[in-house]
Amino acid sequence: MPIYEYKCASCGEDFEKLVFGGKTPECPKCRSAEVRKKLSVFGMSGVDKPFAGTDSCSKSSCSKGSCSSC
Repeated sequence: MPIYEYKCASCGEDFEKLVFGGKTPECPKCRSAEVRKKLSVFGMSGVDKPFAGTDSCSKSSCSKGSCSSC
């Protein structure tokens, strides 16, 4: 049961909706079915390892060439 983010093409309202199956939601403000699914971004918390492409430890400060914290 995914929750999607939508934007109404008629009134510009941004809203989230729990969508079942292939149903098309309607805008809660103007009741239009002219809605577009937005690209959702998600956050991550509690990550204790660096993301790919980031260098949180400098290899010059590591004595063995790899950090135990990486």
